[in-house]
Amino acid sequence: MSVPAQPDDDELELVRRSGVALRVGRLSLSAGTGSYRVKASMSRVAHAVGIERHEAHVTLTEITTTSHRGRSFRTEVAEVRAIGINAHRLARLERLARDLEARHVSTGEDVPVDEVHAELDRIVATPPLYSALLNALWSGLACAAFAFLNNGGPVEILAVAVGASLGQAVRRAMLHRGYNQFGVTMLAAATACLAYLAVISSLAATGAIGGHHEAGYVSAVLFLIPGFALVTGALDLAKLDFSAGVARLTYALMILTSAALSLWAVSVVVGLSPDPLGPMDLAPVALIGLRLAASFLGVLGFALLFNSPWPMAVAAATVGMVANTIRLELVDAGVVVQAAAFGAALLVGLLSSVVAPRLDVPRITISVPAVVIMVPGAAAYRAVFHLSDGDTVQALAFAVQAGLVVVALSIGLAVARMLTDRTWAFDR
Repeated sequence: MSVPAQPDDDELELVRRSGVALRVGRLSLSAGTGSYRVKASMSRVAHAVGIERHEAHVTLTEITTTSHRGRSFRTEVAEVRAIGINAHRLARLERLARDLEARHVSTGEDVPVDEVHAELDRIVATPPLYSALLNALWSGLACAAFAFLNNGGPVEILAVAVGASLGQAVRRAMLHRGYNQFGVTMLAAATACLAYLAVISSLAATGAIGGHHEAGYVSAVLFLIPGFALVTGALDLAKLDFSAGVARLTYALMILTSAALSLWAVSVVVGLSPDPLGPMDLAPVALIGLRLAASFLGVLGFALLFNSPWPMAVAAATVGMVANTIRLELVDAGVVVQAAAFGAALLVGLLSSVVAPRLDVPRITISVPAVVIMVPGAAAYRAVFHLSDGDTVQALAFAVQAGLVVVALSIGLAVARMLTDRTWAFDR
């Protein structure tokens, strides 16, 4: 009977080194970044700890890596079930990977694995920057800004702020308890819609408002837009990483569908239709000023919702404020919606390439929150609503509109990366 060969010291050391590189990948993937950034971070850490060659295959929830050192190699597979966004953790992980690589190059010595694990332990132990209450308020702030940009008035803005805050509070509490993400999305959407309608009904009952204000309730669920997944998925496709890109876009579509079906169910029960609101009657100068303010606050709310530190969030809000206001003005001037979206996303990408290095943060933490406010979530929700209601023509019209804008936004960001990053401009 043959005795299994025992691994030698070199093989055991490779196990330790490949393990820490894989851990960086798992943390980066769970923080919400695209697969191309996960691969880059793992590769940097792998080389810093002495792995000679490192290859990885990354999807939305899985990582497969092979590490080579001398005559030994090790292949590992890991699964990441927690899909979320943590911009602060993402920035720290990328900074760590960059610093480890620079240290390895400057000293010519391998970084001790235990030292990398200790730093990763500190990153993991860092609690969220904002409490559950503040997290809910950031959601309300972002959606209230969305409500104004969707032609809502003061009543709609107030009701949306309340509804979105309560919906996010429900979503965060249930996700932290491990409930199914799609079921949580449906419940959060229903909570936001019902809270919006409760505010409107209460104000109407007291005589504080008159007329009809129910149509703005679709803005109350826009905090559920999977903006990171949509943008990073499209960027993965631009890098020819089809397995990761298709998986991310499929996930984003399922989240959108879950929220939209809940919106449809509430609409059927209450007897409402999420029709677009009419344009506001404001002077051009006032409209531009309010759009600048709403765009800034909307992006700021989304960035803080993604656990961004304040400097990062303010930078993203400033970039998004400029680009989104220009986009809206172009649309008002008669420019095709998707062309205006492309131009705005291109501007976001170019500005992010200047701002992000100065703040020492990943470009994605600036560009994605700035672009999320341009994602036509209301049109996507209306598409699913009309499809569920049997109105195929209306559903197709909204779906095409939303799809073209998302594609244009993705192309704009990808072109900006090609213009400012050699790793994007060339395949080799």
